[in-house]
Amino acid sequence: MPSTFFGLNISASGLRAANAALNTTANNVSNVQTKGYSRQTVTQTAADPMRVYASYGSVGAGVDTKSIDRVRESFYDDKYRDNETRLGEQDKKIYYCKVIEDYFTDDKVSGFNTIFTNILNDLQEVTKTPDLESTKKMFIEQTSALTDFFNNMYGNLQKMQSDVNQEMKVCVDDINSMARELASLNKQINVIELTGAKANELRDKRDVIVDKLSNLIAIDTKELPVYDINGNDTGATRYVVRLVGGQTLVDQNEARQIGYTAREDDDKVNGSDATGLFDFYWEDTKMSFAINNPLLGGQLQGLAEMRDGNNGEYFTGTAVEVDPPAADKPWEVTVAGSGVDLKNCTLAEGGTMNLGNTNFHFTSWSYDEATGNYTFEIDPEDPNLPLLSSKAGKDVRIGSRVDYQGVPYYMQQMNNWVRDFAETVNSIFTDGVTSDNKDAGILLTGSIPTGGEYSEKELTEPDETGVYKGTNKGYYSLNAGNFRVADALLKDATLLGTRADADEGVSECTNVKKLIESITTTDMEGSMKYRGGTAGTFLATILGDSALNMSNASTFQSNYESIQNTIENQRTSISGVDEDEEALRMVQFQRSYTLSSKMLSTFTEIYDRLILETGV
Repeated sequence: MPSTFFGLNISASGLRAANAALNTTANNVSNVQTKGYSRQTVTQTAADPMRVYASYGSVGAGVDTKSIDRVRESFYDDKYRDNETRLGEQDKKIYYCKVIEDYFTDDKVSGFNTIFTNILNDLQEVTKTPDLESTKKMFIEQTSALTDFFNNMYGNLQKMQSDVNQEMKVCVDDINSMARELASLNKQINVIELTGAKANELRDKRDVIVDKLSNLIAIDTKELPVYDINGNDTGATRYVVRLVGGQTLVDQNEARQIGYTAREDDDKVNGSDATGLFDFYWEDTKMSFAINNPLLGGQLQGLAEMRDGNNGEYFTGTAVEVDPPAADKPWEVTVAGSGVDLKNCTLAEGGTMNLGNTNFHFTSWSYDEATGNYTFEIDPEDPNLPLLSSKAGKDVRIGSRVDYQGVPYYMQQMNNWVRDFAETVNSIFTDGVTSDNKDAGILLTGSIPTGGEYSEKELTEPDETGVYKGTNKGYYSLNAGNFRVADALLKDATLLGTRADADEGVSECTNVKKLIESITTTDMEGSMKYRGGTAGTFLATILGDSALNMSNASTFQSNYESIQNTIENQRTSISGVDEDEEALRMVQFQRSYTLSSKMLSTFTEIYDRLILETGV
């Protein structure tokens, strides 16, 4: 049977419930402008009734305030984060595509089209007055301006690659920081929720961090209940953040960290890479972090593809021979089936090869023109050297496939053009003679890192065994960074081989006319062809690549921003605080509080009458 004062308890429970609802409404209103705040509601249920063993069976016991919960829909959270991942990737790509486009855009003074047009004009002047040194000198100076253009572009792209590399480091630092913060929040949330309360504000803070993290890298989150040994729900949860592909970043109170280390100068993926690019790894296992995983997502993927994008072209082949060291040489691995000739090769002099799923560091390599095979000398200090003897017949990979036109792609396009142009020009002029009937030398060459410049023999002839090695690697030795006019021609323009042979008169210039035709047409034997066009189409082709990449990134960015706004509106409609709705709830809960107060006053009067005026 209920107490005489049972009604007073029921009224008090209603008063407490209305008070909790008013306080929650006040909290909602005060956080109406708080980013990431989720609207909160009071969950109320009727209290368990009391059995009175009377004809009416049981009597209501008032209201129980079970919890204060967030209004949140995980479906829209997942959609929002997936879109943020895609948006973060495109944001980085569109920025750096614009930088590349600005680099290559012709400035009417020192741009490619301007210089190339001047070269053609100067060549025409040479044909008019081939006996004048001044016209030859003008042509040579314009050719030198062309080499300066490529030198500057090479430096600009290497600087951009270094900038992207540093931004990747900052991005990884941010990921590590957010992972640590999530682990700390997970611990705080469980400490509170093990008491039976809800850590709503901490959960909001965690969701804001996860939203930001999804812009940096693709993630998947899952929250699981924790049970005791008897299978009872403890009230605690296990919150896990995984990268796409299943690698765990955060597991409850534990946060994995991504480390990075700068590559040594003799350990590059591409010969034109900037020095000091970072390799990434998991700090706890020291295993490589797959920075070029196409599912990586977010800003980190956009940056990685700009830094390493090779348009899907990288060195692959099969180890046909693994030769043990001899007295005069270290371990050597001969690779066949790369399908890449020496002039189009992107290898650095030293780097890391993946042979049969094991990494080995090579210190140098050579190329056999007759077989098309590459032979790599393995570092005698390599810790994996004992495994090398079993790797014959295994697949070889240097670098990885990155299906995007990033800095390495543009570098290689420039290098290919430079090598083809130099070979075309040199082959014409070295077949001729100078104005004083001497054999002409090369016009275009490259600077040697140790000093000096490459000779004609180093650019055109292998060693006595038919192998290109060391500094003698043919036109592969040239790149956009070391491209230059031969010193001898800069000092004396009369050394230019304008005549086909000594029998030509001094007013003839067959080689100059041949050069004009070879770089302005594609139907002449020996003409320089660049991606199906003439030599002069270089800039238009490169700008076409850059413009297409930027257009794609802009289109995707616009689409993802529209989707972001749509999803955010959906999330806000569910989780956001609406001032008008909260005003209505405030009036509703105020009336409930007032009614409960009046009920409490009524019962007080009844009990006063009962106690003071009855049974005396």
